[in-house]
Amino acid sequence: MNTESNRDKSLGSRREFLKRSGNALAGTALAGALAARSYAGEDNTIKVALIGCGGRGTGAAANALSTKGPTKLWAMADVFEHRLESSFKNLSKRFADKVDVPPERRFLGLDAYKKAIDALDEGDVVLLTTPPAFRPVYLEYAVEKGRHVFMEKSFAVDAPGVRRVLKAGEAAKQKNLKIAGGLMSRHYKPLEEAIGQLHEGVIGQIITCWAYREHGPLGFKKRRPGMSELAHQIQNYSNFTWLNGSFLLDWLIHNIDVCCWAKDAWPVSAQGQGGRQVRSEPDQLFDHYAVEYSFADGTRLMAQGRHMAGCWGFFGDVIHGAGGCAVLGEGIKEPRIYKGHKRTKENLIWQYKGAARNQHQVEHDRLFEAIRQDKPYNETERCANAAMAGILGRMAAESGKMITWEQALASNIELAPGLDQYTWDSDAPVMPDENGHYPVAMPGFTKVL
Repeated sequence: MNTESNRDKSLGSRREFLKRSGNALAGTALAGALAARSYAGEDNTIKVALIGCGGRGTGAAANALSTKGPTKLWAMADVFEHRLESSFKNLSKRFADKVDVPPERRFLGLDAYKKAIDALDEGDVVLLTTPPAFRPVYLEYAVEKGRHVFMEKSFAVDAPGVRRVLKAGEAAKQKNLKIAGGLMSRHYKPLEEAIGQLHEGVIGQIITCWAYREHGPLGFKKRRPGMSELAHQIQNYSNFTWLNGSFLLDWLIHNIDVCCWAKDAWPVSAQGQGGRQVRSEPDQLFDHYAVEYSFADGTRLMAQGRHMAGCWGFFGDVIHGAGGCAVLGEGIKEPRIYKGHKRTKENLIWQYKGAARNQHQVEHDRLFEAIRQDKPYNETERCANAAMAGILGRMAAESGKMITWEQALASNIELAPGLDQYTWDSDAPVMPDENGHYPVAMPGFTKVL
């Protein structure tokens, strides 16, 4: 398969967008690229700022502090004080000699990210682990200030956000900044080798890919006394589309990405469906999705997401080729490849042999190694494409329409317009009605383009 040709077809709109941005980037280059700080000298400590202090952010900070070479957690930021302090105590206990975050470098509020980034020097590292809606805004600022970045998935919640991420990624290249993205499955050795087998043709041409995330219902936190509507939604970011981009994007992104990795292509269109059948919590969540993606060669990817009690559960990918199949992806610890399409022991033709390191740690190891050795490292485009695949699926399911990649990427509909100007006095992008119910997408009626 001609991978470059497929990418050209799938990403034409993106390249046209970047072409229009060329003058600004050229100005950056002419002003002089930011030279990467040398970490070979006596004082080679890399300072780290954690922005978003929930469980995943705390885990990312622990990974960063566990990389080779001296590191120091230097600043922290969150919108909730209890979350920041809990993360600080956790990390201080585990990395006592590597946590140097006095109260004056623990920042709170919607503008706290700027203060944390400003507390670093050029060439230090920012960990962006807030809800996905904020990713484009924070990434832009980090790159503008000359910081290397680890950004957790998902990377945007709408097409304008994806375009901002892509533009920031191009600016980072001009400045010799390294950017890693939290698609940790791409750094899991057993999966890397399994995908290598598929690309070598062990099961022939890839015909269909199935991405699944089927499990019990997602939780919902009640509003605390005195909490604003905006704060209430942020604490429940997985439940509001403007914050997490939908269950399909925020929860299924890993396995959609792995399917596209196996296929070595991004989809060119999608159609799908979804709805809210049994969920009663006051939020925006669909409790089930089913999206059919098409690739340029006519083959398909089916993505299914469901969070309902008492239903069949599965978390992983199933790949079918002309001569066999594979079970792999996020949720599958031991990838397996079979001849034919019956996944039986006697049909097993490949499985990984050897030790497997934690993929969350590996993605940070690779980023920090690239920084210290000044090697090119920029995962922005792949991360943006993975997010765009999830966004495309959401748009198709919420609207009930067939939508192409180009149409989706060109959309100017923002889920949270003006987010970078929000204060605690701002209304949330969606507000409850008189009965406490929030707007939920209605296929056939909801506009996404």
